[in-house]
Amino acid sequence: MKSLVRLGAILGIMGSTLLGPSPIGNMSALALPEPQILEKLRSVPVFTITDAQGAPLIASVPKQGQGQSGNASVAGIFISQKDAQAFVDQLKTRNPQLAASVRVTPVSLGEIYQITQANKGKPDEVLFAYVPTPQQVQLAKTVLQQTGQQVNEFNGVPLFLARGGPENGYLTIQRGQEEVIPLFFNKEELQGMVERFKQQQPSVTTAIKIEVVNLESVLEALRTENDKFLTQLILIPSRESLEFVRSLQPAGSGNQNQPPASNQTRPAPQAPIPSQPRPAR
Repeated sequence: MKSLVRLGAILGIMGSTLLGPSPIGNMSALALPEPQILEKLRSVPVFTITDAQGAPLIASVPKQGQGQSGNASVAGIFISQKDAQAFVDQLKTRNPQLAASVRVTPVSLGEIYQITQANKGKPDEVLFAYVPTPQQVQLAKTVLQQTGQQVNEFNGVPLFLARGGPENGYLTIQRGQEEVIPLFFNKEELQGMVERFKQQQPSVTTAIKIEVVNLESVLEALRTENDKFLTQLILIPSRESLEFVRSLQPAGSGNQNQPPASNQTRPAPQAPIPSQPRPAR
């Protein structure tokens, strides 16, 4: 498994211009082709436990579901590098010999998706189990509870987005010539964006609220649904993940992972001024 995380696009997005809530209609479109899905996912770093050759650590667990028998091969995909490292540290106590031969390896979410689709249904299929950050799971439960839902647990990896304004549209940012809807892995970072927007446009942000969905549902929707809304989604990894991957780059490598100039996001001023909310294109 190769580590193919492209930082340029996402690092540019983090400094993109805020626009505001945009109402999204039920505009039909073809289901997203795989290259377009991979383009959305390849800049998202996730972390797995591998041996020196880059093969993921596999667990054999009983298959679940009615009529299922035997065991399935499962590899953990951690959203946080710190959580992955904590797993290795615990392994040092339980199985020191195994722990000495493994390491935390960053890999593109796009590559995980691609492997999943290529191996689906094969006899030697390896299932990937996404491991969310416990703090973000707790925050996701709180978001749902604030809407009046009785929530004891949150299944999957939470992704946070914001909506509000006169038409209860989704908060968007400008990426190049596009308006896109950011989904954050880290609620605090989305909250920071919302607070910044509130300072810039207090008249239209009094009703902005944070919502939560899960990554697994988004991935399935990208693969199967035909809603124009999905083409506008982008995933925003945590700064922690991006900074860790950037720290692994050789000194002087500079922009070797930057996308071509034609695909660069335009730099934002230090205090970007969002435009008035308008319908998404």
